[in-house]
Amino acid sequence: MPSKATRSEDYVEEEDAQEEEEEEESFSRPRQDRRPAGRSFQRPSGRRFRPRRKVCSFCVDKVKEISYKETDGLRRFLDGHGKIIPRRKTGTCAKHQRRLALAVKRARHLALLPFTARRTPYR
Repeated sequence: MPSKATRSEDYVEEEDAQEEEEEEESFSRPRQDRRPAGRSFQRPSGRRFRPRRKVCSFCVDKVKEISYKETDGLRRFLDGHGKIIPRRKTGTCAKHQRRLALAVKRARHLALLPFTARRTPYR
């Protein structure tokens, strides 16, 4: 009768062999089999996640002109460091993103918006 130590060693060796086989399979499969097609992704819980399509808020509101004087509206498009948030995150269209950037730069030049966030000194 084999001892407990040899049985546990055999079990560990079997696990290692299974992991190696899984690693080999993941590299041998074509890329399209590894990731689901389209833009819906499978979560570990089994539910599907489909990212929502972002819509330009300026187009929805039918804004004709983005004014540099409306600092409250422009602050929504700045992150915590004072940088302009890219359009892939905000969902603005290319035309309005260019006009938004111009308005933010004009507001910065007139000191209505900060160029950078305020820094607190380290103590």
